[in-house]
Amino acid sequence: MTAKRLDGKALAQTRRATLADRVQRLRTQGITPRLGVILPTADEAAGAYFRAKQRIAEKVGVEIASATLESPTTTELVSQIMAWTKDPEISGMMVEAPLPEAIDVQVMRDALPASKDVDGAGSESLGRLLAGTPAFVPATAAAALALARTEVDLVGKRAVVIGRSLVVGRPLALLLLAAHATVTVCHSRTTDLAAITRNAEVLFAAVGRAGFVTEEMVAPGATVIDIGTNYVNDKLVGDVDADAVGTIAGALSPVPGGVGPLTTTLLLEQVVSAAEHAAGTAIET
Repeated sequence: MTAKRLDGKALAQTRRATLADRVQRLRTQGITPRLGVILPTADEAAGAYFRAKQRIAEKVGVEIASATLESPTTTELVSQIMAWTKDPEISGMMVEAPLPEAIDVQVMRDALPASKDVDGAGSESLGRLLAGTPAFVPATAAAALALARTEVDLVGKRAVVIGRSLVVGRPLALLLLAAHATVTVCHSRTTDLAAITRNAEVLFAAVGRAGFVTEEMVAPGATVIDIGTNYVNDKLVGDVDADAVGTIAGALSPVPGGVGPLTTTLLLEQVVSAAEHAAGTAIET
């Protein structure tokens, strides 16, 4: 069997066309959707992620503002968040990873306002996700879910998530529950992991270890969504051994070209939604 390739890049391009129309309608009302990105380090990876957002935002008409804080204290970071919370020109905001070790992450999460927390990283946003009330959700988790839905109806399906971070694993599990899947979350202390993952009809890998998921961990015909971003010899690879798993799975998202391209598009969709709601008129899409 050769697994079907789930093309996140193509899906992102389709969604960006609709997003550009939404932005244009806002601009005719004198409203410019604008994403504020806080860069708390000079980390090159953070800079690369920021530039990628800029490129895609320019294509759909969303503006990006940036605030570079060199080795900030928690107080300085929160001050920038509060300034943008009060700024009507900023539709949504996010803090680019990685964070300096000196930052109190919980204090930062508590400071992010749900109305502008377009990457769903704040305490209020995550609490709303848990409660099943409207909230912006972490874009990577949302992208993984959207890509899986192009292949399979999740209602009633056995879904397994490898990874329990607040950035991907746990939010994704909650999104899957809301989609009426039957969800198991695995992690580094899970006993006999392969026995659990082989029971999955839909398997999500978000563990952060290159090639971690092998063919022995996958059921024949399963849909496998690779969320990993790892660099091996300067090459971007996922958490799934794609060559091996591709002979077993029914469908597989590639790295690169799967969840990654879709993530930024979904983030920008949430920026536009924030701008629409701030204007008091959500636009049907």
